Order: sequence, then structure tokens, then C-alpha cells
Amino acid sequence: MSDVAAAGLAAAVLSGAPSTAWALARGGDPLDAGRAAGAMVVGERAGAAVQFAAAIPVHLALSLGWTAVLARVLPARRTAAWGAAAGLAIAVLDLGVIGRRFPAIRRLPAGPQLADHVAFGAVAGAVLARRASSSSAWR
Repeated sequence: MSDVAAAGLAAAVLSGAPSTAWALARGGDPLDAGRAAGAMVVGERAGAAVQFAAAIPVHLALSLGWTAVLARVLPARRTAAWGAAAGLAIAVLDLGVIGRRFPAIRRLPAGPQLADHVAFGAVAGAVLARRASSSSAWR
């Protein structure tokens, strides 16, 4: 598996932990963010299951795309920390520019969504760094 694919998949799976934990702690629905992402594709009127199903391939594609960008721009040192900072920058674009056009995204609490993006960047950066150090050990 390529480094980008491994890092992107890990980040896609783990990056929702902050908003999920927040929703569970507050007695909310941990699937709200997924449905909101899907609503961007299939619309607000689609059923919850359709929205959530639509979010899965979109989330994976975006995660892999952003991870490919991170793989090219993150420095070799402190990669996870720089990845977290990059995740914050991605959040500004995703939530502040693109997402704000969609009511379902605007309704989500901002803090947990920012935390998800930071987690995404940190995980992607950590996996990229780990795989780079593992592959260089074999050279």
C-alpha cells in the first residue's frame, strides 16, 4: 500500500474521533457530522441513511486527496505537528469557505469540527513520517 493511501485511510478513520467524543459526551448524535457531509452531495431532503452513505466515498476521496497534498508539502521533521497545523488550515477552507454554503455544515458545532481537521492532519503526518522512516531504514 502506498504511503499516501495508508496515511489517508488512517486519517480518514481516526479524524472523526474528536467530534464523535464531543457528541457522545453531550448526548448528541455522533453521526450528525457524517450526515452533514453527505447532505452536501445528496441534499438536505435526502434521508439520513442516504446522506451518511453519500458521505463515505466523499470523505475517503477528500482524505486521500488532502493526504497527497500533505505528503508533498510537510517537512520531514515534526511532521505530525506540521500536519496538525495543516489540518487547521484545511479546516479554514473546508468549513469557513466551502462548508458555510451548506446549512447542515453550518449547524455543526465548530470546535469539534476544527478538532477533527487538526486530528486528520496530525494522523496523516504521523503515518507519513512513520512510513518514510521505515522505508528509509531498508535502503
